[in-house]
Amino acid sequence: MKRKIYDRLLKWKEESQGRSAILIDGARRVGKSYIAKEFGKNEYETFILVDFNNLHPDLQRIFDEYLTDRPNFFRYLSAYTGIKLVERRSLIIFDEVQQYPRARGAIKYLVEDGRYDYLETGSLISINKNVKDIVIPSEEERVKMYPMDFEEYLWAMGQSAIYDIIRESFYKKKPLGVLHRRAMSLFREYMAIGGMPQAVEAFAGGADFQTVNHIKENILNLYKADIAKYADGQEYKVKAIFDLIPSQLNRHEKKFKVSDLAEGARMREYDTAFFWLSDSMIVNIAYNSTEPNIGLRLNLDKTTLKCFMGDTGLLLTLANGEAPGGENDLYRKFITNKLSVNHGMLMENIVAQMLIASGHDLFFFSSYSKTDSDSRMEIDFLIRNREVTSRHNVRPIEVKSSTRYAYSSLDKFCDKYSQYVSNPTILHADDYKEERGFIFMPLYMTPLL
Repeated sequence: MKRKIYDRLLKWKEESQGRSAILIDGARRVGKSYIAKEFGKNEYETFILVDFNNLHPDLQRIFDEYLTDRPNFFRYLSAYTGIKLVERRSLIIFDEVQQYPRARGAIKYLVEDGRYDYLETGSLISINKNVKDIVIPSEEERVKMYPMDFEEYLWAMGQSAIYDIIRESFYKKKPLGVLHRRAMSLFREYMAIGGMPQAVEAFAGGADFQTVNHIKENILNLYKADIAKYADGQEYKVKAIFDLIPSQLNRHEKKFKVSDLAEGARMREYDTAFFWLSDSMIVNIAYNSTEPNIGLRLNLDKTTLKCFMGDTGLLLTLANGEAPGGENDLYRKFITNKLSVNHGMLMENIVAQMLIASGHDLFFFSSYSKTDSDSRMEIDFLIRNREVTSRHNVRPIEVKSSTRYAYSSLDKFCDKYSQYVSNPTILHADDYKEERGFIFMPLYMTPLL
């Protein structure tokens, strides 16, 4: 299961030379432990993995008693695991480090010692419970890991050649032509299966859709169990938000309506619960930016947000609930575009997933007026251009699930904010084209923006 984050780890190893540790932050089951072990196995003479989620009492005592006594700590750790530690050629992995914050706090001194490299993995690493009584080490680099993206999915399915052509078409600004239908079919397959490595591995190995759906149900149940165990007094609110995500995204306007959570509910009463879900990386939050200039974050309306699932395959499973025996038909019909479902919900979710995995923060634009129709606009996403100029730094994006649609909001938006706008883009199910100053781009090109 080839993952792009591996190259980021190689870059850290080469540039750091032991002067910093690296922390892989991601939701449960996105492949953090797997990639950490692969990196240790391939790039070091030896490595030791300490799983704080399943720590043996004897190993716990070594950490409790010797963590600040570094010579003895290394001796006992090596003796207990039976793995020889070699100076500057060994890696120590702290897996699920949030379960033992003291180890994360000790990274500063372990890095200063300089003998070995350190890689941490974790989830929910920013909530109070997991940072209490420790100082976050400045020697720690943090990188986020997401579900497998479309290209990684194609690698796993042995279909990498088509993405090379997709990339070439994107940069040459030309349609995919005869391969477009094949690319869209694979993209819809990716949406349905999702990017959770366990589901992708099973499907690549020949498992049917029922088996894949069962894997995703287990992951969703794991997330729900984590909410019940770790949400620290916010369990009810977090679970209420989580359960409502499909119905909220099913709305024409996909902004999260907190009044659906409880009568008279206000966003300020649920901000901690939304933060918990965002920090867990189970969801991706998009905020309304009320002025589309270079400082999208400067004009944030935190009371108006959209809440997307971190993985669209999980969203499909969550939205359709339990359907014993019917999963194979459901998936086949979705992939062949014959399923009666709100495709817009899934398309906007997958775009959010692909944008955030490509390094973009998530913003949208929403403006409403009872009296002025020209001021009523909804733009699905706003992203900032990589190269900053004096004008035209924001790309507005509309997501369309079919080949027939209107885009009056995008027209009005470009007229009103012409000094800010660059390359207005419509992501749709059809091939690449440019008309009237708009770029019409197939959905599978989103990661290349």
